[in-house]
Amino acid sequence: MRSFGLAPSAAEIEVLARAALARLPQAFRAHLDDVVLRIEDFADDGTLAELGIADPFELTGLYEGVPVGEKFSAPGGTMPDRISLFRGPILEEWIARGNESLEHLVAHVVIHEIGHHFGLSDADIEALERESP
Repeated sequence: MRSFGLAPSAAEIEVLARAALARLPQAFRAHLDDVVLRIEDFADDGTLAELGIADPFELTGLYEGVPVGEKFSAPGGTMPDRISLFRGPILEEWIARGNESLEHLVAHVVIHEIGHHFGLSDADIEALERESP
């Protein structure tokens, strides 16, 4: 258990994210070996501009890659799929919510981004989140 003090580090957020990944059903985990997980403080300016986001606190996570169902038609030599979690926005959202554990919030963001990897609808992502305690 962590005592109160400094804000959770990127390494601590990564531990929470990897624990959330480990709780996913095996059918999903089996397709995540090549997905790179990164924890950064914020998205870079180029990414924010590309997404049309002015406030860096609005982006908690990002999936970059080719969804599993489209891999057969992806050109060769593509970069590995990546999931980025952005520590600053996650911590701000955690504080704003006030009644949610950081573990739950990080799991929510991770599962949402994993959903993009699998090309899932919002309803399917919500179902996956319910299946991953």
